[in-house]
Amino acid sequence: MTVITESSTPAKPPATAPFAPPRLAERARELARDSGQWLHRVRLDPEGRWYERLHQDADHEVWVISWLPGQSTGFHDHGGSSGAFAVALGTLREHRVRVARDVGAGEARSFGPDYVHDVRNTSDAPAVSVHVYSPPLSSMRRYDLDASGGLVQLADESAEDW
Repeated sequence: MTVITESSTPAKPPATAPFAPPRLAERARELARDSGQWLHRVRLDPEGRWYERLHQDADHEVWVISWLPGQSTGFHDHGGSSGAFAVALGTLREHRVRVARDVGAGEARSFGPDYVHDVRNTSDAPAVSVHVYSPPLSSMRRYDLDASGGLVQLADESAEDW
């Protein structure tokens, strides 16, 4: 069992880098506004979040995810990748260990490597979001919270698992 503290944050790439978190958020917002590129692919699945990769190259990848009410990711990181997500339709709630915030249509969140969060649809309506990662995801770790609110690592996943 590995216990992780939220304060252990690795160095971030410069904000002006082509695929730094602010640029990833900008790209996610642009794609979220351009529903013609992805809306015809969206599916709503009562069994769990539906997701599809829209683009992948050596530098970054783009995913679209649909969420029915109550669906969530659980606490996870993105391995060594930076990322961002923008909500295209509906509202999602992002949970960090001790902080939660709603992210509505047109809004985006960005983050550096090893950022841990849980994203969920706490509304009564479906939601759709666009996610951009750089470099493309190669691994993720899943976490739970212990009795004191600290993160406990549960599993390692590789890209082959998705």
